[in-house]
Amino acid sequence: MTEHGAAAAIEILPVTGLPEFRPGDDLTGVLADAAPWLRDGDVLVVTSKVLSKCEGRIVAAPADPEERDTLRRKLIDEEAVRVLARKGRTLITENAIGLIQAAAGVDGSNIGTTELALLPVDPDGSAAALRTGLAERLGVEIAVVITDTMGRAWRSGQIDQAIGAAGLPVLHGYAGAVDRHGNELVVTEVAVADEIAAAADLVKGKLTGIPVAVVRGLHLRDDGSTGRDLLRPGEDDLFWLGTAESIDLGRRQAQLLRRSVRQFSDQPVDHASSKRPSPRRSPPPLPITRGRCASSGSPPRAARHCSMR
Repeated sequence: MTEHGAAAAIEILPVTGLPEFRPGDDLTGVLADAAPWLRDGDVLVVTSKVLSKCEGRIVAAPADPEERDTLRRKLIDEEAVRVLARKGRTLITENAIGLIQAAAGVDGSNIGTTELALLPVDPDGSAAALRTGLAERLGVEIAVVITDTMGRAWRSGQIDQAIGAAGLPVLHGYAGAVDRHGNELVVTEVAVADEIAAAADLVKGKLTGIPVAVVRGLHLRDDGSTGRDLLRPGEDDLFWLGTAESIDLGRRQAQLLRRSVRQFSDQPVDHASSKRPSPRRSPPPLPITRGRCASSGSPPRAARHCSMR
């Protein structure tokens, strides 16, 4: 059984001297010039915003903040294929390539104030093209991870995660392996590409102007997997349904499980019996006198039949 950890020191190196990318820029050429020191086995980690800019996924936006936000919400509606949850102005959505995150990845940071950025259309394809291009220009076999910042359910804060990848195993399974104490690992599966994405962000940051980093020292054998392999299929996801979908399904299932049976006959109703009180009927509320329960004299309290007026 192989191990995904290096069991040794690794390096995370910034790629400095990069320009402000614009639509149509040759990302492969710029990176080849900026990082001629790339080696076989390196993992090149690129922030998705760089690809969004180079691939023309930039939308002109009004300078007025409110109008810009209105456009942002319109773009979210266009990019999302479904909404999983809403809380205030925050939307958790799924986009066309299956990513579940806030606002369908529509972003207004690290870009001009009169622009908005959409996610790359095919981050796996972009990663593969960048890997091939750098191999041709520099003669090196590297892996590429494309990242985006995302929140995490049940935990505060955001981290960078992999949304595209080429040249490395994005997952490493340990099922069947035995640890040093003799315990068999049954379901352990490490999201290697996500770990690399998060580690590289410790160098890239958000305000440094360094959107690309290199992770060096890992020994990862390409297995043909991509970022899409990190997306858990709906049938395997315990929390696949969004809030509205869960409520709707619950209502429909509740209707199917109802046990009440109503039958009517043609016999006349016994009006006398219908006026007799039911033995299960709750007694009427006790009267309140000067803020105390008239029946016991006890101070008012939260009780079923004793309440303040």
